[in-house]
Amino acid sequence: MADAPDGKKRANGLPDTKLLDDLEKGPWPSFVTEIKSAAKSSESARDLLGQLELSYEDRKSHWKHGGLVGVLGYGGGVIGRYSDVGDQFPNVAHFHTMRVNHPAAWFYTSDALRTICDVWERRGSGLTNMHGSTGDIILLGTTTDQLEPTFQELTHAGFDLGGSGSAVRTPSSCVGMARCEWACYDSMKLCYDLTMHYQDELHRPSFPYKFKFKFSACPNDCVASIARADMSVIGTWKDEIQIDEREVANYAAGGLDIAKDVCSHCPGKCMDWDGKKLSIENHDCVRCMHCMNVMPKALRPGKERGAVILLGAKAPILQGALLSSVLIPFVAADELFETIKELVSRIWDFWDEYGTNRERIGELIQRVGMPAFLDAIGLDPVPEMVSAPRDNPYIYYQTEKEGEQ
Repeated sequence: MADAPDGKKRANGLPDTKLLDDLEKGPWPSFVTEIKSAAKSSESARDLLGQLELSYEDRKSHWKHGGLVGVLGYGGGVIGRYSDVGDQFPNVAHFHTMRVNHPAAWFYTSDALRTICDVWERRGSGLTNMHGSTGDIILLGTTTDQLEPTFQELTHAGFDLGGSGSAVRTPSSCVGMARCEWACYDSMKLCYDLTMHYQDELHRPSFPYKFKFKFSACPNDCVASIARADMSVIGTWKDEIQIDEREVANYAAGGLDIAKDVCSHCPGKCMDWDGKKLSIENHDCVRCMHCMNVMPKALRPGKERGAVILLGAKAPILQGALLSSVLIPFVAADELFETIKELVSRIWDFWDEYGTNRERIGELIQRVGMPAFLDAIGLDPVPEMVSAPRDNPYIYYQTEKEGEQ
């Protein structure tokens, strides 16, 4: 193990990390504590502490661009990482990260978790991130010669690598019908079915840039799909909210100020409480779920359930962050799989033809305009696609008479 930047070690053999120690002083659990724990038995974790301390001293990263590393037959799933101070910290000179495809909604058995950890302690640093922002199991830090053996062991244990690079990233979902009473469709099943269907696109990068699917079974959007996914599938309902009048009365009798805490916070201003009866103008409801979250025993989603399909979210990288925009306002639950497959094939054809390097689908839509995009994929504009009415609408409205002229 290499010495700390100042040449000092602690009595326990770990490098002296004065700056990193400050990150352990707050009220929240610290990743530094976890690295120190792993460093008791992992030389690469010890060197990682030393390099990280040096990065804080120098105020710059000491990781070089990783280039391309991978396993046989896969173009994605491994993120190359090399140190530019490898002579000083030889055990992190190669520190590649592997993304492992997680089960839908992160349901594991304890045996499955032990298997993953045992493999990684033998083949890598022992450090994991459960889970990455995409959802994958993240195995942090191994050498190039250990990539193929690690992949083989994971495969024999029933695990596969996730997506990385300009490919379909590993789809992820909320718990859906497994545990959530608000679920409007089976998000776990849809996540699994589409993961299996797009295996080639997931493991062999061939797109202008990455493409993420995320599935939330209700508008609470517990996987934050509307802010992070190129295609968001968010559960919703088409008919009226179900009301249990007796439970509404119980909430009122229990001290809940329904007018103040429920009706006044409704963004659609569609609810009214006269002291005895709750009325809802469902055509003005925007499906925000606030009323149901406050009164879960009294209100439920309607019976005609499905999902809204949205497109175009991303975090700020080359350009600013984007939220998803509505593409199809409602698809019945039993039609989602076939609808998404057909829709995605049209979107990818257009993106492959006109997308530039590292351009997400939302950025492409911004560049060419929503009217051109909708025309290319064969969809008609609908009012739900307008993100901010009278501000910057996607579609120029023409009357039939104007169109004839």
